[in-house]
Formats: sequence, structure tokens, C-alpha cells
Amino acid sequence: MKRFLLYTFFILAAGTIQAQNGYRLEALKIAYVTKKMDLNPDEAQRFWPLYNQYTAELRQARQYAQRSNQNEIDLDEALLNIRKKYNSLFMRVLPAEKVNIFFRSEKEFGAFVQKEMERRDIRAQRRNDNKQ
Repeated sequence: MKRFLLYTFFILAAGTIQAQNGYRLEALKIAYVTKKMDLNPDEAQRFWPLYNQYTAELRQARQYAQRSNQNEIDLDEALLNIRKKYNSLFMRVLPAEKVNIFFRSEKEFGAFVQKEMERRDIRAQRRNDNKQ
């Protein structure tokens, strides 16, 4: 529970930090995923280079979709194909349990960030409504 509260603090701070530096949120994600996966040094050494390739491919797919006005279903399919590809690559360097933990924690982190962003938007809207 203490770890979750610590992560919550970091996420809450991330909104301000991200405005200053977009890479901070990614650093928080990496810290969250690392803690969840409990990687030993050997696993980390093999996993993180693959992770960097994985995130680069995801980013490229999203950028392509944005540039080409690709529809959401096609983007989802492209992202799923990348995840499937890296699932098998990750399984070469990590036990299946840790690969599943990775994908699960990545989803949890994204959901948590989304929820916090929505909460901030609601607070900002309330403040604006009160000022008027």
C-alpha cells in the first residue's frame, strides 16, 4: 500500500512535470513497471533494450496513424500486432509470468494516468465555474 501511495504521489506530480518535460512521465512509467516486475540485474539488462524498441515502434505507429488520419480500428490492430510481436520477444528474455506482469502493469499505469488527468480536468472546470 505504501508503494502505491508513493506511485500516486509521483503521478500527481507528473502533470506539472510533464508540462516541463514530456520524458518525466515515461520515467515514472519505467519506475512503476520495474518495481512491479521485480527484475533482477540480468533480466533488466536483457529486457530494457527490447522495451526501448517496443516503445519506439508503438510511437511510430501512433505518429503514422495521426499523420495519415488512420481510423481507430486500424491503429488498434497495428498496436496489437506490435504487442504480439514483442510478447514473443520478451518471452525469450523473461519468464512468462514477468512478461504478463509487464503488460498488465503497463495497462494499469496508463489507466491510472488517464484517471488522474480526468480528475484534474474536473477540478479545473469546477474552479472555472466558481470564478464565473
